Parts: sequence; structure tokens; C-alpha cells
Amino acid sequence: MKTVKEVSKLAGVSVRTLHYYDTIGLLKPTEVTGAGYRLYDDTALERLQAILLFRELEFPLEEIKLLELKREHLDNLINFARGIKATGVRNLSFKAFDTSKIDEYARKTKEAYGNTREYKEFQEKDKDRSSAERDELNQGLMDIMAEFGAIKDTDPAGDAAQQLVNKLQGYINEHFYKCSDQILCCLGSMYSGGGEINDNIDLAGGEGTGSFIDRAIREHCK
Repeated sequence: MKTVKEVSKLAGVSVRTLHYYDTIGLLKPTEVTGAGYRLYDDTALERLQAILLFRELEFPLEEIKLLELKREHLDNLINFARGIKATGVRNLSFKAFDTSKIDEYARKTKEAYGNTREYKEFQEKDKDRSSAERDELNQGLMDIMAEFGAIKDTDPAGDAAQQLVNKLQGYINEHFYKCSDQILCCLGSMYSGGGEINDNIDLAGGEGTGSFIDRAIREHCK
């Protein structure tokens, strides 16, 4: 097992990038110690190798995550078939055929971007960025989510929460696309709507962070 610092040195990626991959569910550590240290085994390192290959080929992280989910689905099917062949009996588990994670992630990505003016603006801003630059921007976004998490027990209409809403909107405006209040409200609904996006935000800021951000955004948009 290797620590996150050892993996960072071995793979040539920053510790911050590895933390971000963990946050979005792209590369989870094999184990997290009681002290909070991330540890990675050989299987995790192999997965990281595949992720970095896709990244070098300029695949967006959303597509890499989708490919990883599809590979996981295929692995489940292969193991399912091997089990039937080995035992010669009927296996009544339908877990191997569950594509809900793949379908949900693809649907959420389409909802978030789609064929819109904002997405075209995002493409224009993003076209010359390196994969490392994209990772850093995405981590910056998750850092803001973590800031929300630190105050999630306060009033969503309070000054602290509203300052973070303005910071979030400004960050999206600067780095991704023009984020109107209407779009911001839609994002808020996604942040609290369950599924991968909600889970990732709650991982960054603690349980309930996505819901708190949504409430703060709604106060902002009143």
C-alpha cells in the first residue's frame, strides 16, 4: 500500500489532484486510516494509470468517469458469467446488470451542459487548457463546496453563505461560462438532487452540504 504522497511522486500528479479524483469518485483510495490518511494498492495504481492515459488523450474527466463506470459494469458481467460457468447453477443476483450509475452520470452531465450557448462558451474557454489546468479548476470549485460545508449549520440567507454564493457564481463566470441567476438556481437543484453530483459535494463539505448550497442559492435568487 502506498500513501497519497508516494502515489503523487510515482505518478507525477499533485496530491491535490489525487484528492480531487477521490472527491468526484474517479479514483477512491483503497483504504483510509483512522487518522485520515489515504492508502492505495496495486489495483488503484492500475486504475490511476488508465485515468492518466485517458487524460493525456484529452478525454474530459466526465468521459473518463463514464468509461470507468462502463468498465466496472463489464467486469461485473464477466465475473457473473464466470460464476455461472464455475458452479453450473443459476445465479439470481441482478447486480451485474445494474447500469443506473452509468445512466445517471450521463444524464446529469447532459442536463448540466447540453447544446447551449453556455456550453459553447465553456468549450471556447476550455479548448486550450491542459488536463492539469482542468483538474486545478475543478478542485477550486470543490474547495468552494468545502467552504460551504464549513458553515452548513448557519443561516443560508446569512452574510457568510451569501458571500460564498457570490464567490461560486463569480468562479463559474470567470472559468467556465456566464452563470446567470437562472442557471445558478438550476445548479443548486442539481447540487441537492441526489446522485453522483450531490454525493461528491457532500464528500467535499460533509453530509448536507449540497442541500445547504441549494438553499443559499435560492435565497440569493429571491
